[in-house]
Amino acid sequence: MNNETNLQGKEAIDKVKKLVKEIDICLFCTSLKTNDGSTTRPMSTQDVDDEGNLWFFSDKDSEKNKEIEKDNKVQLLFADPSKSKYLVLNGEAEIIIDYKKVEELWTPLVKVWFTKGKDDPSLSIVKVTSKSAYYWDVEGNKMINFFKMIASLATGEEHLDVKEGKLNL
Repeated sequence: MNNETNLQGKEAIDKVKKLVKEIDICLFCTSLKTNDGSTTRPMSTQDVDDEGNLWFFSDKDSEKNKEIEKDNKVQLLFADPSKSKYLVLNGEAEIIIDYKKVEELWTPLVKVWFTKGKDDPSLSIVKVTSKSAYYWDVEGNKMINFFKMIASLATGEEHLDVKEGKLNL
């Protein structure tokens, strides 16, 4: 039986931070009402702040930014099947031009997409304000969990420490 654990406030934000740090890449979905998959793209999360906001770099003229300007509701899908960790986050996105924030979030890897560096004129930031989230997380070592699954099959009892629940941010 799964252990549903709904988290509130700081605990919820800490869980989001932990999962996003471990998974990093999400499928960033815009145009949720009409999405046929073409408005979903992989994105690397630059940060999750203490308020539960997620930060991304984006090209000012990208289709994603245009879609956000039309409808700011977004959904972020994080998954790491190898660790059995999953997160669905719903939020509202906004496009920000803030060179101080660029400096704060910048890592050398970002230069792969923004070749002119921190001063790239096409650089913008997307801030996603978290509204709701749901997670699934199997605690523990992958090998140990494999043996726990075998034990579950043999005994008919669940031995995995599966946690899931709503994150009220």
